[in-house]
Amino acid sequence: MVNDLVDTLSTVTRIMFIGEYNHNLDDKGRIAIPAKFRAILKKGAVVTKGLDGCLFLYAKEQFETIAQKFAALPISQTNARAFSRHMLAGAMAVDFDNQGRITLPDYLRKFSGLKKGVIIAGLYNHLEIWDEEAWNNYKQAAEQNSNSIAETLGDLGI
Repeated sequence: MVNDLVDTLSTVTRIMFIGEYNHNLDDKGRIAIPAKFRAILKKGAVVTKGLDGCLFLYAKEQFETIAQKFAALPISQTNARAFSRHMLAGAMAVDFDNQGRITLPDYLRKFSGLKKGVIIAGLYNHLEIWDEEAWNNYKQAAEQNSNSIAETLGDLGI
């Protein structure tokens, strides 16, 4: 029991997704996850509706931690209910096939507007899955505003 807890804690602390990867979505809604991330996700993964029109992909343990935080939000607050529904009702556990691919359900592909070209972006504790065109548009706008974004983050202590 103690060893299982130590294994879980060490897995959670080793999660670090970084980088930007180009992949293609096939006709069956499958996408290959970069090989270096598969070891982190081998115990299970959850994909859900993200923000800014992308999908979030979490290691199962990480998603369980986040889900517990949503469960603790007051159900009397409209925004808490709405965001919990967005993240939890939109979530689905995914498994890897022998080629390191996951199948994205149709409702998540529609939500994120995924076409053929897909970008997988690492954001430390999760991956984002973007339609390539949407990612390029988002990235261009963010890069144009990087100075003002940096100033705002400076006010937060970053």
